[in-house]
Amino acid sequence: MSPSRGYPPASLAWFVWSLGAALYLIAFYQRVAPAVLTQELQREFALTGAALGNLSAFYFYGYVAMQIPTGLIADQWGPRKLLTVGAALTAAGTLLFALAPTVGLANAGRLAIGAAAGVAFVAMLKLASHWMPARQFALASGVALFVGVMGATLAGAPLRLAADAMGWRNVMVASAALTAIVAVAIWLVARDDPVERGYQSYFPHDTGAGGGASVWQGLRTVLGYRNTILLYLIPGAFSGITLMFAGLWGVPFLVTHYGYSTAEAATLASVLLISWSAASIVWGTLSHRIGRRRTPMIAGLVVSQALWAALVFVPGWSRPALVVLLVLLGIATAAFILTFTYAKESVPARLAGTVSGIANMGVMTGGMVMQPLAGWVLDRYWTGALTAGGARLYDLAAYRTAFSLVFVWGFVSLACLLLTKETHCKQAA
Repeated sequence: MSPSRGYPPASLAWFVWSLGAALYLIAFYQRVAPAVLTQELQREFALTGAALGNLSAFYFYGYVAMQIPTGLIADQWGPRKLLTVGAALTAAGTLLFALAPTVGLANAGRLAIGAAAGVAFVAMLKLASHWMPARQFALASGVALFVGVMGATLAGAPLRLAADAMGWRNVMVASAALTAIVAVAIWLVARDDPVERGYQSYFPHDTGAGGGASVWQGLRTVLGYRNTILLYLIPGAFSGITLMFAGLWGVPFLVTHYGYSTAEAATLASVLLISWSAASIVWGTLSHRIGRRRTPMIAGLVVSQALWAALVFVPGWSRPALVVLLVLLGIATAAFILTFTYAKESVPARLAGTVSGIANMGVMTGGMVMQPLAGWVLDRYWTGALTAGGARLYDLAAYRTAFSLVFVWGFVSLACLLLTKETHCKQAA
């Protein structure tokens, strides 16, 4: 269909984009759900800390493994097919997890959820590049994170209350049904490009001689740009904090060492996630105003490492002070969101899906590595104590040692940031 009108109205563009965002909300919900189900999962499957971290991280194993294929497929298939298939398979994986009689099948369900839901973010960025002007790309990235964290918030206190009322398995069955509905809605409503609705596209379709290159040639081309590998390594220092703490180990830490109930601790963990998502929108605007990507990312990294040190090594924070600390930590770690725009600007526009997949793989590597690694360290320092429900109880020294691993990644990320080539907020030719 040739375009007969101008560019699509913003309301239509954001509506199409929101269908991909619905799957991303579900992805975030599934990502952090184990944080409030730790006692049920440990008790039902007889899990150690390392095994629990591994069960949670199976989501990230699937998610990370799919990011490069997702970017390649998004550039070839288009986001509509990709999102539909991803949502359908996420529903199937959720059902498998809900009904799993053994930890092996539960792991398989988490793996399937991560691999399938992992298409959401890259596909959303692809939709944004077609349906929205380039100046809104960073905004769309930030809003995407905000939507995702809405899903994570649902996996906090609301999930805890629902699990108490219905049982965690029944809640997951209901989650599978809702995800299947999202798959149908995406297929019926979403379109890859405004041209399919009779509007002009914002995407630079004239890609030049490279437009006929194979997906593997595109991957080799993307990896040939210096920033690509560096921007894969960098964001884990930001996301490792948020995904490890709010995604799994923060809730038992707050319950054990601050005396909160599981629902209260989940709410505090959500404070970190909400500030993380809200601030991501601000970081994009700030970056555009100063015309830099690297400088604000360095600032966010340094501040987040300092705040993390305060949380880990300074005991006995009052509840108001702890809330302020978590809000500030969320704001600082939200600087990671610039990774996506930085990566997109570092390669030709036709390779946006591929490089976005690599960048997102780097973000998720933070959670994939830190969740089970922290669990392994906690087990090494476990004194044999158990909760009333039979789950392992870790002392403050164990948590401090496990949480200190983030500082190593912070040093690596800072070195990599200093080596990146600044794009000055301009798209590579």
